[in-house]
Amino acid sequence: MRDMVEIGMGRTARRTYELDDITIVPSRRTRSSKDVSTAWQLDAYRFEIPVVSHPTDALVSVEFAIEMGRLGGLGVLNGEGLIGRHADLEEKIAQVVGTAATATDESAAIRMLQRLHSAPLDPDLLGAAVTRIREAGVTTAVRVSPQNAQALTPTLVAAGIDLLVIQGTIVSAERVAQDGEPLNLKTFISELDVPVVAGGVLDHRTALHLMRTGAAGVIVGYGSTAGVTTSDEVLGISVPMATAIADAESAWNIDRSRRIGWGFSAGGHVIHDLVLNHYSTQVTIDHFAAHAVSAGALAGLACSGMSGAQCDALVAAASRRIPVDFHVGTSDPLFAQTLADSERFLAAGWQEGVNLWFTPFPGGHTYASVQLEQIWTNLCPFQVLP
Repeated sequence: MRDMVEIGMGRTARRTYELDDITIVPSRRTRSSKDVSTAWQLDAYRFEIPVVSHPTDALVSVEFAIEMGRLGGLGVLNGEGLIGRHADLEEKIAQVVGTAATATDESAAIRMLQRLHSAPLDPDLLGAAVTRIREAGVTTAVRVSPQNAQALTPTLVAAGIDLLVIQGTIVSAERVAQDGEPLNLKTFISELDVPVVAGGVLDHRTALHLMRTGAAGVIVGYGSTAGVTTSDEVLGISVPMATAIADAESAWNIDRSRRIGWGFSAGGHVIHDLVLNHYSTQVTIDHFAAHAVSAGALAGLACSGMSGAQCDALVAAASRRIPVDFHVGTSDPLFAQTLADSERFLAAGWQEGVNLWFTPFPGGHTYASVQLEQIWTNLCPFQVLP
């Protein structure tokens, strides 16, 4: 049960926790350091230490990203920082450092940085920086903001990035602005050939939405760590990181239980068979949240050799009314069988629009991405409960 507290008349809030509020308790069992690995995987890329740098000019240069990669971590370059705005970067940094050290006005260095950041981005400079990191043989990652992702990504992909990081203070699955086209992350990510990490998020629901866009990773929280950034001091807003991490991990657990079986043609026959016939305790109807069949039929395998009555009995005997989606072309040779199968499920207790969908479409024995999107829309709300 959530810990709710009263914060005023008629107002309650959920109690949340910072990392400093949490203590990690040692287990009763210890392990030799030789048996422990700190390696982790992000899409196809393996890292030996669980360290990802914050993409800021104050920390990450090309040299830093290369060295971080050689040590086993991931250095993320700021794609909208000074490195893509000034060819004489070292000289500009020296000017900022000198101003900070000598100026009597504490804000003088900040104003200088603001002027430097107001210079236009040069795609050639940014591409050259990415190329240097890539040629060093380490994983190349670059951060862009949601508002500039569509404009900068083609340059970064052409330069050879391995990972794209879309990071903002708060990132959602769709960014809408009056001064430009909305950024739909699901569509944007699906059209890229590189994995995308997106964030930050603060709660379970937003984390789940980002996971459903196809993002390879989700960033939890944003810069509000005491003593490191000033977001909480300037805005009066901070992120209870322990709670935020736990919520995001919970969202990931839900997605891990969202196992949906899908098959086309003979694959559709197999999915029906796996769901309805218990061949092994390793794969049963209880292992699937839902299943979908594109141009497949019960007679193809699950009910092969059975009479109509026997097939009816097999469907009716299912231990649960598992959500099922049928997609089939109107000129597909299996159209009549697929329609009859959907009616068989309805007769056994499934309800159309609740846990059964039958969608005919113009065409033959084929499928397209639009049908897969429809299937996902219908079935993604379901999960296998523990």
